[in-house]
Amino acid sequence: MSSRHDTKVEWSEHALAQLAEGGHRSGGARAAVIEMLAGQGCCLTAQELHEALREDGSEVGLASVYRALELLASMKLVHRIGIGSTAYYEPADPRGDHHHHVVCDSCGDVSAFEDPALERAIDRLAGRMKYRVSGHDVVLHGTCPSCKSE
Repeated sequence: MSSRHDTKVEWSEHALAQLAEGGHRSGGARAAVIEMLAGQGCCLTAQELHEALREDGSEVGLASVYRALELLASMKLVHRIGIGSTAYYEPADPRGDHHHHVVCDSCGDVSAFEDPALERAIDRLAGRMKYRVSGHDVVLHGTCPSCKSE
């Protein structure tokens, strides 16, 4: 079984190889965005990603971050997750592994979760509807423990 670090390295290498195979350069902003996304535990907005890059000393502009994310999303190398009116991005595991998200409607905190029973329920639903489901996003909304106790 591979570690979380190995999975991130695997995604980063996969993304760079796919860019090269598609005839896209992988330097500059694209490489910086891929490297930063590979190091994240969950999804980020383009603005959060830009701020993290700036904190790391990168001079990549916000427009370049958006262009890199849109290219990566169009190549299915990142998942674009719409939460409210905001787009969040995270690496798309080349093996198809994924997680879902829960959002605090009070503070905006976004947390990842996995639930095998939910995955089985989605598979059963797809079977009953006679659909071949190619992907799904589950975003739950509520109040996080910190906000609930206030």
